[in-house]
Amino acid sequence: MQKFYETCEAMAASTKKREKTLLLADYFKSCSTNDAAVSAVFFSGRPFPAWEETTLQIGGRALWRIVAELAGTEEGALSEAYRKHGDLGAVAAEVLPKTTGQGVSVLDLGSTFRQIASARGPFAKSAIVRDLLARATPLQAKYIVKIMTGDLRIGLKESLVEEAIAKAYGAKVADVQRVNMLLGDVGETLRLAAESRLGEARMRLFHPLGFMLASPIESPEEGLGYFSEAAVEDKYDGIRAQAHVSDGEVKIFSRTRDEITESFPELPPALAALPQDSILDGEIVAWEYPAQLEAAKTVVDEPVSEEGETKAKNLGSARPFSVLQQRLGRKKVSERMLRENPVAYLVFDVLYASGELMIERSLQERSQILDSLLSTPRKDIHHRGPRGTQSSLAFDSDAQPGRGEAAVIRAPAFRASSPEELEQLFVAARARGNEGLMIKDLASLYTPGKRGKSWLKMKRQLATLDVVVTAVEYGHGKRIGVLSDYTFAVWDRDRLVNIGKAYSGLTDAEIAEMTKWFLEHTIDDQGFLRVVEPKIVLEVAFNNMMRSDRHESGYALRFPRIVRLRQDKSAEDADTIEMARKIYEVQSK
Repeated sequence: MQKFYETCEAMAASTKKREKTLLLADYFKSCSTNDAAVSAVFFSGRPFPAWEETTLQIGGRALWRIVAELAGTEEGALSEAYRKHGDLGAVAAEVLPKTTGQGVSVLDLGSTFRQIASARGPFAKSAIVRDLLARATPLQAKYIVKIMTGDLRIGLKESLVEEAIAKAYGAKVADVQRVNMLLGDVGETLRLAAESRLGEARMRLFHPLGFMLASPIESPEEGLGYFSEAAVEDKYDGIRAQAHVSDGEVKIFSRTRDEITESFPELPPALAALPQDSILDGEIVAWEYPAQLEAAKTVVDEPVSEEGETKAKNLGSARPFSVLQQRLGRKKVSERMLRENPVAYLVFDVLYASGELMIERSLQERSQILDSLLSTPRKDIHHRGPRGTQSSLAFDSDAQPGRGEAAVIRAPAFRASSPEELEQLFVAARARGNEGLMIKDLASLYTPGKRGKSWLKMKRQLATLDVVVTAVEYGHGKRIGVLSDYTFAVWDRDRLVNIGKAYSGLTDAEIAEMTKWFLEHTIDDQGFLRVVEPKIVLEVAFNNMMRSDRHESGYALRFPRIVRLRQDKSAEDADTIEMARKIYEVQSK
């Protein structure tokens, strides 16, 4: 019963990957297949298998209150313990009293998680959690809370769990990894490995695969420094989306693997017209459609040309991310919003088609398959969109999306073999209102969840602002105990109004120095957050600016990062809301 938690503690104490793998493999071999399968999911840092849509739906604030209640202390008294550990699970282990019972077994924990997920309302959920933590030992409570918050923090990635499964049951790591990717369930993968049945696994649609990631580059010359010939696409300022299609059913997932289908109800009808089960990778973008969407089959073997540029323009153009933002997170989208904020799904890759995974084929092969897939819509699917709007594939020459309608568009792609051609394409992409370029190796395989040099991204930041730090928060992970998350503001006449928050860009030494300063210049200590004297000036870069009610300024910066400390500037020298407004107006044109 206790061994799962002790194994977690042992792995947390180790810094060696090999040692962690051996500890985990030994644990799997020491317990029943049922215990091992449930534990494998927990070791992956989640309460349920990845493919399931089940969630606990109990927030950190509720957990905080329950821990305080069971510890017999005020919520505020936990702040000091949190600053010490930077983790609510570790706080629970420190403050909760010892229990006299046997504690919570792995199977008991799995069953209780199901009860929490199915309970209706915060009161019912909290009651189950309270009983669970009351039965747990302090060590058990530590890892129960960590799993509930999705933050195990024992230096254990799912890839290491896969390696341990392979070692425990004499399987090949590559086979275990492939099956886990097919099923989206590391527990079920363990069962198949234990029974020597990995070869029986088949693709389970409607669970998102990991997204292949790109590495940033600074110049066109660097863009061709890793491979000699490139497939080049515009880098759109939208949201990455993976679409799963099977027999007319469609689900769309974000890069965080959350389902977002309801936010874009006009897209499923077009995707349902695909001729076979598929998984596509692309970008959902707020889109300005031309009067008629022309057929524009642009494939990766087309070089830079005036004709290619014309085809790209005929597809329409992207609108600012702030337009798309109004669609995000909505479960119901009004007819007015569909009309005024239309979207398009710009598809640039295919991960599954014809009953096969395509990720082990080259980009050039996948592109040809994608072109064929999008050019032959099914005739038995009536692709009427929501409330009578029409959705369509971009290769349908009769398509006329717009005014609340939507299209699935093959992202235009070109070839480039010189820095000059890359620069030409970059300038054209920026002229179309896009962020920059994606530069891809034609021979590259699709590697889910990995960032390498096969895909590159080249963009130039919109602008920078000089801002004043107004509040700071303690960091997580290696930044436990230091103030590394900064909220910052610009001037609105004679007062500061917050406009964003950033936590990346400074060195460890700079963060340590700033932590000391902020501790000495705190105006209001709120536990997690400290309001500080507004004297520190930062230069921050960002991708674009959005209208937002989140900050008092009325704006928010997208992907802000700290460029440098501006010790040469006083707070009075920071930028104003008028400067922010000008940047917003320029990007919105």
